[in-house]
Amino acid sequence: MPTESDTHYDPSLGNKFIFVTGGVMSGLGKGITAASTGRLLKNAGFDVTAVKIDPYLNVDAGTMNPYQHGEVYVLEDGGEVDLDLGNYERFLDVDMTSDHNITTGKTYQHVIEKERAGDYLGKTVQIIPHITDDIKRRIREAAEGTDVCIVEVGGTVGDIEGMPYLEALRQFAHEEPEENVLFTHVTLVPYSKNGEQKTKPTQHSVKEVRSIGLQPDVIVGRCEDRLDPETKEKIALFCDIPTDAVFSNPDVEDVYHVPLMVEEEGLDQYVLEHFGLDDDALPPEERTNDWREIVTTEKDGEIDIALVGKYDLEDAYMSIHESLKHAGFELGVDVNRHWVSADEMADGHDGQLEGMDGIIVPGGFGMRGSEGKIEAVRYARENDVPFLGLCLGFQMAVVEYARNVLGLEDAHSAEMVEDTPHPVIDILPEQYEVEEMGGTMRLGEHTTVIEPETLAYDLYDDTSCTERHRHRYEVNPEYFDAFEDEPLTFSGTAGNRMEILELEDHPYFLGTQFHPEYTSRPGQPSPPFLGLVEAVLEESEEDTTDESDNEAATDTDTDTDTETEETEVTH
Repeated sequence: MPTESDTHYDPSLGNKFIFVTGGVMSGLGKGITAASTGRLLKNAGFDVTAVKIDPYLNVDAGTMNPYQHGEVYVLEDGGEVDLDLGNYERFLDVDMTSDHNITTGKTYQHVIEKERAGDYLGKTVQIIPHITDDIKRRIREAAEGTDVCIVEVGGTVGDIEGMPYLEALRQFAHEEPEENVLFTHVTLVPYSKNGEQKTKPTQHSVKEVRSIGLQPDVIVGRCEDRLDPETKEKIALFCDIPTDAVFSNPDVEDVYHVPLMVEEEGLDQYVLEHFGLDDDALPPEERTNDWREIVTTEKDGEIDIALVGKYDLEDAYMSIHESLKHAGFELGVDVNRHWVSADEMADGHDGQLEGMDGIIVPGGFGMRGSEGKIEAVRYARENDVPFLGLCLGFQMAVVEYARNVLGLEDAHSAEMVEDTPHPVIDILPEQYEVEEMGGTMRLGEHTTVIEPETLAYDLYDDTSCTERHRHRYEVNPEYFDAFEDEPLTFSGTAGNRMEILELEDHPYFLGTQFHPEYTSRPGQPSPPFLGLVEAVLEESEEDTTDESDNEAATDTDTDTDTETEETEVTH
């Protein structure tokens, strides 16, 4: 075993570790399974954190196409990471850092830089021990100071990219006492045509895991329904684990119900007993029920929100979808999300927005879809439809107002049209000399100063807020005077930067340069999203009241006419 001076790896860090791997196919829900396990352990009174391992060669997720990898989630320190980190923050109610996302690019870059600096003193740098020790170091350092660290390995067992990570985990288990490490393997349990739950894919997947030197302690079967007792027994027999170590993770109406489902299966108790923590855990009757109460809130009615974007993929806007859901939990209403193609909106397809109770224009980059987003803003402004613009949506709201209200013909963002005569949105001054794409934007948490007696102040109930950013362009200071004394005002600023806009005499018209969706949690909904849903509900109540008044007035008129007719006949 290399010495600590060789690899800068300290095996004494950390406490309890749960390693989550997946087999058969990707996209099974390893992240939700891992996050749900962590939620239950947190309910039992333990400090829990999580690490996501992404075996791709990218240093981070910042330059990856949402179609391939879903949204880029931004952490408070500016890390651009996999969307599973968003699930971990929402389920565990913790703020994570870039250190909680391990990628092959990040690991190899670090080791190569150390080799170039001569830190290995002439030794041959290899996958084992140098890469594997760097992986273990990162896991332990991310886990430091917590009771339990859950580590999800992206991809499926057998992928060539993931081999160094699985080897690192094998070594990790060798270094730790058995009661400090638990391996969870998530597999697909499909149905045959005759309705039988098939275990063969799970058997082959576990065989692959064992060939690498890892033995699952827990197997979680993803299936449309709960696993039958016979299915559990068969998996246990052929995968060499106790029957009570096989758990169901069936399809549920909402991912926030998964912790409730696996709790009913007893997964949390099995984990606590494996770690020897059952005596240290809060008694079941003392564990918080906040999560259950929040996610099972009875809903009274539903509303429809249009999301005008260019990616027909829910994962591309996952945090927005979840933020609307959180607002719905808080207000007891189902929020139906409808994707509307920004490309089609550019042709004036306003019909797609008819019947929508609210409109969101999300962030994004590039010219495609920008004209459609501008059209969506115009529709919301002119038809008094509650509106929320996020990052690029905020910028397109500025462009729309400049064009259609201020009369600045062909106004646009310099990102989209470099030679626009009115660049009301322009590149950040500190970006002039930036050439590299990855990790060079204005990223992470920044504070916004909020003007009193504004909508933004009412939402945040404070004169400042701290939210996460991800942008390279901003409102051009040269056009500040043009917006002065306009109904469209900038109610939030950061120095010379415009951060929040709102429109007077409108049911709800708000834009934010930041991304409030990244900090929304169940039980702690994001203020701009909560405000949007509240505004929709208020509009709905007013419409209902107006209809009732009209009906009452009609009834009164009818009665009066009848009385008049009767009087005339009598006379």
